[in-house]
Amino acid sequence: FPANDLPRLTATDAPAFANDSAEDRGLDLWLLAAVLALVAIGTVEIYSASAVYAHRQFGSSAHFLIRQLLYLGIGTVAMVLAARTDFGWLRRYSYPLLVSSFVLLAAVLVIGLKINNARRWIAVGPLTFQPVEIAKLGLVAFLAGSLAAKQEKIKSFTVGFLPHLVVCGLMVILLLAQPDLGSSIILGATTLILLFVAGTKLSYILIALLATAPLGYYAIVGTPWRLKRLIAFLDPWQFKRTIAYQITESLISIGSGGMAGLGLGDGKQKLFYMPEAHTDFIMSNIGEELGFVGFALVIALFAVIVWRGLRAATRARDLFGTFVAFGLTSIFALQGLVNTAVVLGAIPAKGLTLPFVSYGGTSLIMSMLCTGVLLNISTRAPAPPPKS
Repeated sequence: FPANDLPRLTATDAPAFANDSAEDRGLDLWLLAAVLALVAIGTVEIYSASAVYAHRQFGSSAHFLIRQLLYLGIGTVAMVLAARTDFGWLRRYSYPLLVSSFVLLAAVLVIGLKINNARRWIAVGPLTFQPVEIAKLGLVAFLAGSLAAKQEKIKSFTVGFLPHLVVCGLMVILLLAQPDLGSSIILGATTLILLFVAGTKLSYILIALLATAPLGYYAIVGTPWRLKRLIAFLDPWQFKRTIAYQITESLISIGSGGMAGLGLGDGKQKLFYMPEAHTDFIMSNIGEELGFVGFALVIALFAVIVWRGLRAATRARDLFGTFVAFGLTSIFALQGLVNTAVVLGAIPAKGLTLPFVSYGGTSLIMSMLCTGVLLNISTRAPAPPPKS
């Protein structure tokens, strides 16, 4: 979506949203259908990609499938409740949610599980969860409430721009300590998108990008393993048996699928060739088994989610709903774009799951909760009367 096509909102727009006609108050079936289709594809492909590995590691080929179905059940309940509950609760609890996000992001550095040299998960009994998934919603809710309240001063650097950037920056620092560069990029980009949509000066955004460029350069070049990833990205086949192994196997997997794919369950790369085939690289398995058709279908379904999310944003009853919808849609779009680009070898590898499709409990539950929020915003129902 070109920048010129995005609405730049002002406080005078609020009455227009509030008085807009209510012709589309029903459930957004396009959005719901796209999400359910992605979840269905993801569930089937998770089982296909993980069955052999799960049987060897846990003695049951359905190990990951059963867990994913459990997460799906919880996520479905969360989506239904969020769709039926006025999204105003996000405004009321935006600060507690933001504080909780910071506490969890700090706690994971101390008590988190260390997996693949990263501390991103907190164990709760036999299950684990990723605080960053909660932090995404917390940051969007905070930004939406603050930007809606400061519309008259949104062009002020010290009031309308800097505080939001500081909050995002503190969250990014905690994420980089895990380390989690991929999620840091997603949250930083979402913050700048919301500031742009809210009407902040473009020069401020450019200054922020220029100021963070040296930090980004240091985060990559100053970290040996990230530098190796960058070098491998430039010529993956030279390092196909070492640092670029995952990318080259992904390209082989997708290339093997051709137009129509090898057939559901007939992929070969999942037989211990393709690491993380059911999580970060689920699209590789989809490309191999369902071919270009299946790969394109997943991308098309994400395009529908972005379309309906932006539609909900531009038709929300108030500015808070507009910013929440823009923020959540941006996260879905950016994460889907980055994940797809990684499996295609278009950008260096990042540890990001594909929303609704990859295996992961926290990601699926929070994605479906956010979908419920979008569904509620899209109804444009009037705000409930204040409690007396």
